[in-house]
Amino acid sequence: MIADTQDKTVRSPGIGQGLTVIIAGFLPILAIVSLFPAVPSIIDHFAGDPSAAWKVPAMVSAPGLTIAIFALFAGILVDKFGRRKLLLVATLLFGVFGTAPFLLDNLNAIYGSRLLLGIAEAAILTTMNTLIGDYWDEKGRRNWLTLQGLAGPFLASGVILASGFLTGLRWNGIFLIYLIAFPTFVAAAKFLYEPSSDATARKMLGIGSASARSPFPAASVASIGAVTLFASALYYVFIINGGMAFREVGIQSSQELGKLTFIPSLFVMVGSLIFWATGRARPVVQLAIFLVLIGGGLTTIGLAPDWRWMVAGLVVQQTGAGMAVPTLIAWAQTKLPFEHRGRGMGVWTACFFFGQFSSPFLVSLFRVQTGAMQGAFLIMGAAGVVGALAAVLFAATRRDGGTPVAAVA
Repeated sequence: MIADTQDKTVRSPGIGQGLTVIIAGFLPILAIVSLFPAVPSIIDHFAGDPSAAWKVPAMVSAPGLTIAIFALFAGILVDKFGRRKLLLVATLLFGVFGTAPFLLDNLNAIYGSRLLLGIAEAAILTTMNTLIGDYWDEKGRRNWLTLQGLAGPFLASGVILASGFLTGLRWNGIFLIYLIAFPTFVAAAKFLYEPSSDATARKMLGIGSASARSPFPAASVASIGAVTLFASALYYVFIINGGMAFREVGIQSSQELGKLTFIPSLFVMVGSLIFWATGRARPVVQLAIFLVLIGGGLTTIGLAPDWRWMVAGLVVQQTGAGMAVPTLIAWAQTKLPFEHRGRGMGVWTACFFFGQFSSPFLVSLFRVQTGAMQGAFLIMGAAGVVGALAAVLFAATRRDGGTPVAAVA
């Protein structure tokens, strides 16, 4: 037992741990990105159900609801089960719940499996974020996070291409892509190890810390939640409903959709580079750039007369999407003192994934009102542009970058 502890104490992470973290960290993204080309085919399969037009997009984003709920208990899960054990169990459950719809032919049952998938995702997100902090120092974290940021768009683009192919084979063939969780489990079992101390994770999650030196910044946290919820709802508009928008300009085939969106999806990396290049700007300025890009892209898609204009709008939208998560996190963290950062970012996570859950309901509402999916994209895009203008006005009238940006929401 003593030798075991000493081995854990001196063990240091290497390439095996880094690559496993990158792949495992991609699983929650896979859960929603993979289904984008398949949504029209799944709706067609359940054409006899009059509610399929809104139930299927809601099914895609269903994991976001359980992530939003369970993110608030992330610290308890990590504290009780440890990093490695929790990740292994969650990865297995991700594979089981993710592939379950391939064996199901009931929309409500599929929806239920997606909710259960969200529980596994919440655990994976929790453990991966804490392991990154446990394994590496600041320089190591920056290196591996940079590599993760570069690898993510390629993985996502490959998944979209594979999704179109699998959906072409069978209406629910896309769910086979979740089988990747099982080799990921094997890699995690081989390479990942339990850190010798959970001090870093406890700090990140705000567990067992000393009494706060300042009052909890309720107003700032409320503004963080409101802006994040608003931005997340915009972020997921195309991811969930893009396939239906392309249908309105004549793209019916899932394979063709995958091919058309493969190159534009790589522009997520451009968004990441814009975030890096504007690093010296105030976070609220970066927030404005992100909102105008994603809002402008959605607006262009909403007005597109053919697939070429829609692809052009997608390039702009994906550039904005590449800025989304780092921009929102950087902005939120300027509002939170260290002693409240764990709980504040817990609220951020919950709101971001509740935005994922609520986005298809908003889009469905606007689609019914306008009579077209492109009409819903236009409304959501216009909201993003208005949010960007509000952020610009706020930046112009306030010198203090730490003031809440509640006006954006």
